[in-house]
Amino acid sequence: GLGVAPGAVGHVYGIFKAYCTRVGSGPFPTELFDETGDELRRQGHEFGATTGRPRRTGWLDLVALKYAVMLSGVTELIMMKADVMDTFGTIKAAVGYIVDGKRQDRVPYDTYAEITPVYKEFKGWKTDLSGIKDEKDLPSEFKEYISFIEQETGVPVTVISLGPDRAETIFRK
Repeated sequence: GLGVAPGAVGHVYGIFKAYCTRVGSGPFPTELFDETGDELRRQGHEFGATTGRPRRTGWLDLVALKYAVMLSGVTELIMMKADVMDTFGTIKAAVGYIVDGKRQDRVPYDTYAEITPVYKEFKGWKTDLSGIKDEKDLPSEFKEYISFIEQETGVPVTVISLGPDRAETIFRK
């Protein structure tokens, strides 16, 4: 609201989870209503701090992330909770939507439209990431996931959180 572009202040960091969560109602195209969503919730401890209510969980929505990056002028991304997906054989990320029967690659403005995500699938890394201290030791499947996010958003992922402890963080150049 100051009339100053975010990039004018230097680096703009965008923090996101390796998957998506929501609290309350509203559109959530990648929401999972199955065992996968339950597992993300359990592994990620996605329950309200005060109420204990389960959060809504789903795959990463790259359409929404790209929109947030564009609006906020993000220059670097910080990925949180990557370790939550350590046990999955397949990882998905939404790269577009089918809205009222038509493919589109932007966030729809009609929040009442019928939205179906279009996914890109990745082979899961099936590796405990929490003990990894150096980027070179990350599994190739995880590196592919990161690389795809960077390619889609046009912004580097410079920090990756691999667990709840501060020491479980990789800083990338």
